[in-house]
Amino acid sequence: MIFEKANLNDLVIVKPEENFDPRGLFSRTFCKKEFEENGLDVNISQCNTSFNLKKATLRGMHYQIKPFEEKKLVRCTSGSIYDVVVDIRKDSSTYSQWFGIELSSKNRFAIYIPNGFAHGFITLEDNSEVFYQMSDFFHPQSSRGLRWNDEAFKISWPLEPKIISEKDLSYSDFIK
Repeated sequence: MIFEKANLNDLVIVKPEENFDPRGLFSRTFCKKEFEENGLDVNISQCNTSFNLKKATLRGMHYQIKPFEEKKLVRCTSGSIYDVVVDIRKDSSTYSQWFGIELSSKNRFAIYIPNGFAHGFITLEDNSEVFYQMSDFFHPQSSRGLRWNDEAFKISWPLEPKIISEKDLSYSDFIK
């Protein structure tokens, strides 16, 4: 695996090293040893899948507060998404900055999201599936969110959302 630091503190893009032969390809998507060697916490408590029927479905921006923060390893296993994270760690030099990347079944990239980041995505095509590996269990009372179009962040989404949950629409303005 290839570990590339993104432009936000502690955010890492994980790219597969693809080994092709006449049968197709083989690549490792997770190795505890390699993650630890790159300084990444690899405690996985839960795995989730999000299947999205329609292009322009937006989910996010979600996070959990202490003591139930979640580190996430996110990849798109079918279709494609534009994945976005916002650094909401007040002590970080990249506080309130966002980062976006296309994750797809074609590029096979993953993004490692540390504690203290809000996360969301918009689907770029129909029938897009997202696979999450989580460091902690979901704790509904600690679940929070940011509005996807909050002026505090000025996230540049590649297309206008058509499907958003009521919950994701209900988040208030972020106060820095």
